[in-house]
Order: sequence, then structure tokens, then C-alpha cells
Amino acid sequence: MASSGFSVYVGNIPYNATEEDIGNMFSSCGVVTNVRIVYDRETNRPKGFGFCEFQDQQGAQNAVTNMNGAELYGRPLRVNIASK
Repeated sequence: MASSGFSVYVGNIPYNATEEDIGNMFSSCGVVTNVRIVYDRETNRPKGFGFCEFQDQQGAQNAVTNMNGAELYGRPLRVNIASK
């Protein structure tokens, strides 16, 4: 997932947020091709971070520029280009 040059890391995701919430929010930055929230394998609860993939590099860059610090359910998101 994070190996694509068009993925962004999304941190500080509220535990009640869904992948659909993230996709809808980030669609204003570009064409979202995939969203994945990471879950704990033992508890099956969200870990509070995930990844959002875009169709192109511009969408990913727009997400970092426009969504870093944006609030979702009262929590400021941390958004960075995903490391490879």
C-alpha cells in the first residue's frame, strides 16, 4: 500500500472514522483510488492511522498541502507522503 509514490500517510485518525469518511474528505484533493485504516490484529480495533492512495502525484501533494492539520471529528489529521 505505502509503496506507491501516490500514497499519503494519515495519522491521528479518530477511532470512529471509517475508510469512507477519509475517502470522501480527501477526494477534494484528487482522485482517491484506495483508503486503508490500519487495525490491531489482536483486538481488531483501529490504530489511529492509515493510508490514502491517489491516482496521481498531484493528488497526493494536494492532500499533504491541504489536509495536514484539517480536522475530522474534532481531531487534527497528520498527513505526509508515505515512506517507501
